[in-house]
Amino acid sequence: MECINYFQCCRQKVVGLSKINVVLIHLGGMSNRGTQALLTSDVFVIKEMLKSASICVSTGDITGVKKLNLPIESVLPHTVDIPYEKADEVSKIHGYKRESFFYKAFSISAFFMMIVQTILLLSSIILEKVGLRAIYRGDLVRNIKNSDLVVSTSDENFKETASLLPINFYWAFTWWSMLASRTLDVMCARSFGKPVIMFPNSIGPFRTWIGRFLSKIALESCSYIFIRDPISYEITNELHINTPKLLTYDTAVLFKSHLSKEIEIFPKPAIGVSPGMYSNSLSKVEFEKYILAHSRVMDKIIEEYGCFIVFLPHYISGFSNDDLEVSKLIINRMKNKSKTKIVETENASELKKFLESMDIVCSSKMHPAILATTGYVPVFCIAYDHKQTAYFERLGMSDCILNIRKITEKNLLSGINYVWNNRFILEKSLKTQIPQWQKKIKTTIKNVLNYYVNEKAIRGEKNHQLS
Repeated sequence: MECINYFQCCRQKVVGLSKINVVLIHLGGMSNRGTQALLTSDVFVIKEMLKSASICVSTGDITGVKKLNLPIESVLPHTVDIPYEKADEVSKIHGYKRESFFYKAFSISAFFMMIVQTILLLSSIILEKVGLRAIYRGDLVRNIKNSDLVVSTSDENFKETASLLPINFYWAFTWWSMLASRTLDVMCARSFGKPVIMFPNSIGPFRTWIGRFLSKIALESCSYIFIRDPISYEITNELHINTPKLLTYDTAVLFKSHLSKEIEIFPKPAIGVSPGMYSNSLSKVEFEKYILAHSRVMDKIIEEYGCFIVFLPHYISGFSNDDLEVSKLIINRMKNKSKTKIVETENASELKKFLESMDIVCSSKMHPAILATTGYVPVFCIAYDHKQTAYFERLGMSDCILNIRKITEKNLLSGINYVWNNRFILEKSLKTQIPQWQKKIKTTIKNVLNYYVNEKAIRGEKNHQLS
């Protein structure tokens, strides 16, 4: 692989460093339990490698990050606000829906505000570079300026929509604004000469030249990138990204629950269901087909296997058609409602505990599937993106995947039956593979962190000798 020689350079001892300042950028909202798991895993793998690391996080959800009580010194906003995040924030206060005129108008105005914020950001960078205090987002700019490493958090920060879903104006507009914000974060770090390491991400698909252009600028400006699936790796090759890169695994495979309280015990056998999809991504007909297929199949599973169905929503935003509302819509169509329950978990640790207590899981979302499989619980995946299909294919579980746009009562039932009938074989396979993945991802990330920290130590030692 092209990175082997690069990794050999990383196996050096860190010298002469008492404290490492790390800034984490590109972090999404904490309403998403998967984002919580990724942030937690990123923070702990950094802390495990760099014992003295001081971590600053840049996010659009400052309150949500603080609630996690992670070993983080400061939580600050993005360099520029992302329009849909600001529109969500204001709409929740005033009770507006995403479909409302107010929400759309505020999103558009927030997009133009990004232009103003970009000018202010550039001004702050210039001021800090000449030794003056920044006039805009000063704390964040100074943290980046004084950092030793800038880390783009694990997730899917560079893409336009999902590979198995159509694109529409709503999602194109959303991803363009996100990509602009992500690119500015990277350029801010690079303007101060800081190395930017991208932790395991999925990349692409790209449907427009704008998405490809912004992503190429950001990825080429990174010092090193980790990629969590083979399809994304090929997309970076198609974009002719020359940044050193390595194919590895999603950092959520490292996530461990730290829940202290006992969880509710359900009648056995129990099947966990984590339904949901991107907002406004499916047509009304496709959405109805999805709900109806789930309700009928869950009824049949209850009648055939005597199962109890536990709905475990992964993304609870408070807006229409989030995972919680989708769960309620499915149950409303079911006959055997008494054999079901919705569990609204408080955090990723609690979600993982519930998922691990299931016999099998059916998930339309990426990270409930990961949190279950890393607890050795077999999963049937309803996929909307290549990040999901690649994850299961690498586990040798290609028969456990169903394209979300091809869902029918028949093939959903067939898929769940397959996982149920082969659950003990699948569990045994997971117990073999998951520990290997966990070991590999920790080793590769530590090697790259070690390399960049060691580079700083060597530079510091040379400067000391010269002085």
